[in-house]
Amino acid sequence: MLVAYNTLPENSRVWIYQSNRAFSKEEIEIISAEAGDFIEAWTRHGDQVKGGFEMRYNQFLILAVDESFTNVSGCSIDASVRFVQKLESLISVDLMNKLNVSFKQGQQIQIVSLAAFQNLVKEGKILADTIVFNNMVQTKGDLARKWEVPAKDSWHQRFLN
Repeated sequence: MLVAYNTLPENSRVWIYQSNRAFSKEEIEIISAEAGDFIEAWTRHGDQVKGGFEMRYNQFLILAVDESFTNVSGCSIDASVRFVQKLESLISVDLMNKLNVSFKQGQQIQIVSLAAFQNLVKEGKILADTIVFNNMVQTKGDLARKWEVPAKDSWHQRFLN
């Protein structure tokens, strides 16, 4: 059951998929239509899943599920992964690479490999106050408070000098 993302409760579970590049306007329309269709049909052992999605910065797809309505399980999570893989094929983009790191450089979103991120830290181009995206957050509330944070306040801090 598709609902507007902003109507989901703060404790809704989220999955963040970052693209290796910005989406075009046409790709955003395709992703939005596909995500809406997927969530509308998404089930867990025959029970409807109540969820929504949001796109941010033309580069992040966020899927969210209200688990107070229906808990998601392995099969329903696998279905969402297959959906994201379908999107990757449909628009020739990488959404599943968990070894990419995203951060802000001014108002621009940069996505680099973990090794490149570590090198940028060594070169002094990534600092403790550089805004990074903590894609490991698990709830809508944490997304609002702990997703865009200074590197010193996220798992990225382990790479800082």
